[in-house]
Amino acid sequence: MQYRRFGRTELQMPVFSCGGMRYQQSWQDVPLEEITPASQENVEAIIRRALALGINHIETARAYGTSEVQLGQILPQLPREELIVQTKVLPKPDPQEFRRDFDQSMANLKLEWVDLLGIHGINTEELLDQTIRPGGCLDEAKKLQGEGKVRFIGFSTHAPTEIILKAIETNQFDYVNLHWYYINQSNWPAIAAATDRDMGVFIISPADKGGQLYAPPPKLEQLCQPLSPIVFNNLFCLSHPQVHTLSIGASKPTDFDEHIKTLAWLDKAPEVLPPILARWQAEALEILGEEWFYTWDLGLPPPEATPGNINIPVILWLRNLALAYDMLEYGKMRYNLLGNGGHWFPGANAERVMEFDLRSCLARSPHADKIPALLAETHQLLGGQAVQRLSQT
Repeated sequence: MQYRRFGRTELQMPVFSCGGMRYQQSWQDVPLEEITPASQENVEAIIRRALALGINHIETARAYGTSEVQLGQILPQLPREELIVQTKVLPKPDPQEFRRDFDQSMANLKLEWVDLLGIHGINTEELLDQTIRPGGCLDEAKKLQGEGKVRFIGFSTHAPTEIILKAIETNQFDYVNLHWYYINQSNWPAIAAATDRDMGVFIISPADKGGQLYAPPPKLEQLCQPLSPIVFNNLFCLSHPQVHTLSIGASKPTDFDEHIKTLAWLDKAPEVLPPILARWQAEALEILGEEWFYTWDLGLPPPEATPGNINIPVILWLRNLALAYDMLEYGKMRYNLLGNGGHWFPGANAERVMEFDLRSCLARSPHADKIPALLAETHQLLGGQAVQRLSQT
């Protein structure tokens, strides 16, 4: 394993983290006696495999159902000083509710303290305000820090970049969990701002939200040669020293195997990445056309400024991926989450696009005249049965 300094925390963070979002038995809290032996044995096997690989950062959340409870049957048996344990707690209007949730996390984990506490899902202006206002959740987290129950405080986010920047610019957080990978690099300004403030940078779900790369279409396999799509994406992320760790949301012990192959390529990134990146770009230019490739996202409104709350930027982005890279299944999964993802994946799909006049909200786009038809076309391409977030299932 390789390790990187996790910003001003000074923690030596493995370049891969063991994310706790996919191995739990249930997304709802259930009593410990209802955890099946098979489920618990799987979680323990995942943790022991991670540690054997040198992945000593174990990340979970109060909102991950039985994840914390199941970890609480394992972590107290392990050398505490060799672990970096992170949990996350949702912000609440009442900071005392935030504290009660944290206390429940600690009871579940059976630990006296955690290395990293993340305020989970600062995705909107309202949630940011609940966090950073005087007497809010951040102040409560700092009290926990003063009591020795938390070493470092960060936040996780699915927010638009401008909200992430507002949180970072408070300079009150030690690290950030955010989305950034090859197919979606829009949060780079937030990573740069975090780097300027010497914050740790943790990338959320690069293999799943980054393209369902564990089940890639043949075109991606070809474009990424001699690497697999997972290894390519990992290498792309880790070739930027501003990035410190990538989450592996393992559901079984073997889920680490393909990721670990990245380590052998880290020193070779300057040679192996450029031709792959050139192939990705050339393919998109050929399929989408040069003008669209370079300008498709200019002047697009956010969903809250669009009739019908249609998320135009995301829909056109998914169309690009489906057409250029055959990422049809990924596109369908994300597209059909629109309208069901709440502030974690906001906005509506384009099912009703022809009912609205989009001319005003598209006035700054160089493609305003054709975007309504492209949105309708994308709905035909990707639309289908509604998809729920994992935590809703």
